[in-house]
Amino acid sequence: MGPAPCAAHHRELALGETADLEACSRGIAWVRQTLTDWDLLDQGLDALLIAAELLSNAAKHAGGIRNLTLTHQDGLLQIAVTDPSPDPPQLRAHRPDSIGGHGVFLIDRLAQHWGTRPSGRGKTVWATLALRP
Repeated sequence: MGPAPCAAHHRELALGETADLEACSRGIAWVRQTLTDWDLLDQGLDALLIAAELLSNAAKHAGGIRNLTLTHQDGLLQIAVTDPSPDPPQLRAHRPDSIGGHGVFLIDRLAQHWGTRPSGRGKTVWATLALRP
C-alpha cells in the first residue's frame, strides 16, 4: 500500500470585482501568506508570479477580479482567478522585445497545466503547478 494522499487545503479570497492595483497587491500578499501558512513559500516563487499575472490580467482585461482561490492537494497547487468576462485569455505569438503582453505566455511556460472554465456570466482562469515532495 502506497503513501496516503495528503489532505486538501483550500482557501478563497473575495475581491468584489475590483479592477485596481490595490486588489492585485492584496491578492499577491494573500498568496504569499497562504503559501507561508502551508509551508510552501520556499517553492512558491512561480506561484507568486502566476498569481500576479492572473490577477493583473483580470484587472486590466476582464473587468475586475471577483475572487482568488488556492488549492493544494496531492503535490499540486492550483491558483484560480475568477472575473466577470466570459472571454478566455489568448495565448498569442510571443515577442520577447515587446513591452507588456507576456502574462499568458509566462503562465503557459511556468504552469504544468492551465485553462478556463465558465463561472456565472464570467470565467475562472486556473493554473496548476507541481510541488516538490
